[in-house]
Amino acid sequence: MTDQHSAEPLRTPLCDLLGCEAPVLLAGMGGVSRWELAAAVANAGGYGMLGMVREPIDLITREVTAMRAATDRPFAVNLIPAATEPQLLEAQIACCLDLGVTAFCFFWDVMPDVVARVKNAGCLVLHQVGTEAAARMAEAAGADVIIAQGIEAGGHVHGRSPAFGLAERILAGTDLPVVVSGGIATGEGLAAALAIGASGVQCGTAFLATEESFAHSYHKSRIVEATGEDTVLTDVFVLNWPKGAAVRVIGNSVTEGLKGNYLGHDPDSLPRETIAHDDDQPRLRFSTDSPLRTTTGDLEAMALYAGQGAGNIPDVVPAAARLNAMVAQARHILKGPVRNGFTAMS
Repeated sequence: MTDQHSAEPLRTPLCDLLGCEAPVLLAGMGGVSRWELAAAVANAGGYGMLGMVREPIDLITREVTAMRAATDRPFAVNLIPAATEPQLLEAQIACCLDLGVTAFCFFWDVMPDVVARVKNAGCLVLHQVGTEAAARMAEAAGADVIIAQGIEAGGHVHGRSPAFGLAERILAGTDLPVVVSGGIATGEGLAAALAIGASGVQCGTAFLATEESFAHSYHKSRIVEATGEDTVLTDVFVLNWPKGAAVRVIGNSVTEGLKGNYLGHDPDSLPRETIAHDDDQPRLRFSTDSPLRTTTGDLEAMALYAGQGAGNIPDVVPAAARLNAMVAQARHILKGPVRNGFTAMS
């Protein structure tokens, strides 16, 4: 990490590696982090990611093309190999490489052959992990950046450790840049991450509730109204994903019906009931699909992803405004007389 007494306390080696001005990464949220949001974050100085999990090749082509038209800043494409049918995954990677994508972000199980596939093509690899063991596997596979995701995070949550504790343990065993992810929505969280020696932060919920995100306005409004205590970690929204894959969501009628039994659900025992549509595509109760701009139907019963930082998101604003506020607050803290004892906002 750069000297915090320097003229720019937020400039870390991660910025040089990724080609961004501020060490704030947009989480590659499936369905939500499309070109408009990713470009807005990148143009504001952060690092954009396109969330292309299980997306068809024609959509990936459109999104990468639109991203390039909207910004000349570097960006990554986020894919989840373990939750993608192998033939589609190979087609996705081949498409991205053909389009000249130079960086990938992977999540969930570490699959060394997939990492090697894109590393051999000269690409950067960021790997999000939820455990120290996964971090070691990702580094051994050739990852360039480790994203330490804590249990506070919204969406799919791989581990069960708080983000900062996990990041500190990973930092103790690696020389790679480590990014903290989970519950961070303010500059205080960014300053706290840099104070422990991390190279930056990744934010999902904070950018989901922005004007450019592809999330439905209903989802955004629920985040603004929610606090961290309103979120629930459950594996009931599991259709389309492996059994036991937990997610953090805002509590709704579905989670209330669980009567506190949030974990331990078998996908085979869940009914397949259509409750919404994206154009002509049905969306099922208990699926991992969240409501997007194009979704109609029973939005309240869908997976309303949100991290424990939701209580620090008072409104829906342009992504640049959210990023600029975070950066300004962190810069003020790091340039101030007190340099220790920061705590992440949750």
